[in-house]
Amino acid sequence: MGGTFLNLYHNSKSKNQELLTWQIVSLVLIASAWCLLSFGFKINPVFLPTPLAVAEAFRELWQEGVLLSYTLISLYRVLIGFFAAAIIAIPLGILMATNTKTEGFFAPFIGFVRYLPVSALIPLMILYFGIGDFEKMAVIFVGTFFQLVLMVQDTVGTVPGDLLKAACTLGADGSAIYTKVLLPASMPGIMDNLRICIGWAWTYLVIAELVAANSGLGFMILRSQRFLQTDRIFAGLIIIGCLGLLTDYLFKTLSKVLFPWYERLGQ
Repeated sequence: MGGTFLNLYHNSKSKNQELLTWQIVSLVLIASAWCLLSFGFKINPVFLPTPLAVAEAFRELWQEGVLLSYTLISLYRVLIGFFAAAIIAIPLGILMATNTKTEGFFAPFIGFVRYLPVSALIPLMILYFGIGDFEKMAVIFVGTFFQLVLMVQDTVGTVPGDLLKAACTLGADGSAIYTKVLLPASMPGIMDNLRICIGWAWTYLVIAELVAANSGLGFMILRSQRFLQTDRIFAGLIIIGCLGLLTDYLFKTLSKVLFPWYERLGQ
């Protein structure tokens, strides 16, 4: 057992190669199953379009001039809504983890709102913010903010108490404890919190563009659904999935660059 765990921390290069190999195998199997079902079993294209039909949908969307513009506007809405949530949620989560009064004041409201379905709040958001981009960013903000606050609070709360006691013993004051102990110890975990939450932000994109939208990937998917253009629905889903994978990879890379000293199991 001990040798197994030791191996997880060594030969990282070979492990990365093995991981990449299995990722490629997974993608090949998914693509093969898609081709088998759509070409071999000839499933109705209304339910499952062929890869060629989806490729043709990509070409048509590009020729129509909406593929890039819709992708960029959706990316803009997601990033603004998400980073606005992060800018407020991170310091609030840290304060809630370290200050009982702050936790007691904010916890009931945050605990209540985070259980509300975001889709049920859309009528209120349209009433308050109109039907422009701000309303769509607000949907993404609400969908990620309350979860992120509690995740950050939990991450900061797991910092070992021995570190704080040692810092106090060495004469660290309040600000130094935050900057020298709490933040360095919790920032790798907070980066993981951000990586998880931005995935949720992408899932709220279609909800954000559900009502009174005239652009964006969510709008494209919903419009295609009305006309049973399943190939275009698949095209939109593939773009959202690829953008989600890209942001996930960027956060992982950024975490390794900023916190090279932080080791995770298997890395």
